[in-house]
Amino acid sequence: MILMSKNEAGTTDLEESGVTLSDARLVEDVRRGDKDAYGGLVTRYERRLIGVILRFVHETELSRDLAQETFLRAFERLDQFDPSRRFGPWLFRIGVNLALDYLRRRKRRGWTSLFSESASEKSPDPSTDDPRQEIDLRQEVQHVLEQIPEKYRKVLVLRDLENFSTSEIAAIENRKEATIRWRLAEARTRFQKLWEKRNLDQDVVDTFLGGEEFTDELS
Repeated sequence: MILMSKNEAGTTDLEESGVTLSDARLVEDVRRGDKDAYGGLVTRYERRLIGVILRFVHETELSRDLAQETFLRAFERLDQFDPSRRFGPWLFRIGVNLALDYLRRRKRRGWTSLFSESASEKSPDPSTDDPRQEIDLRQEVQHVLEQIPEKYRKVLVLRDLENFSTSEIAAIENRKEATIRWRLAEARTRFQKLWEKRNLDQDVVDTFLGGEEFTDELS
């Protein structure tokens, strides 16, 4: 069983003579029978993997469970991993697919609380802006995202919410980078059109998409 770390400061033998071991070296060590080396990969990717999965399932404990399952599946399939490729994108591909499979099985819409965990039930502080306005705005964004097909929506979340580069997303999706750029441009265009159809503030689109032009990834 793959056990994830309980504290982020914990480390395994990620360093040797002061030099950080590469993913490739750790993978090779695991393949040679050093199962402890896999703990180094878990420590290296655990926090980011949980965060990415959380974007899709929106429940902290569930995201941890799915991350645990991701690491277990990756360990079981390590003999199928192509060492000429990067381990990280391969791991995230497994994790994202597990999250989406879970949502399909549950037949959930699955896109609530996209930006954070569920909002507090406490009454707003009168000295601050009413947080309910922000919650309403998030709900509008979520509603629009739900209408975008999965293959575009996934790229939009990974790029504009999780800040993966297009090359990293291409590796995660096992697609050509040109395909990812086209899907991203299409996703942004669809988001913008759906947002405009709801007669909502254009500034929100700019904020959500990082203030970039919708076609800049194609340049």
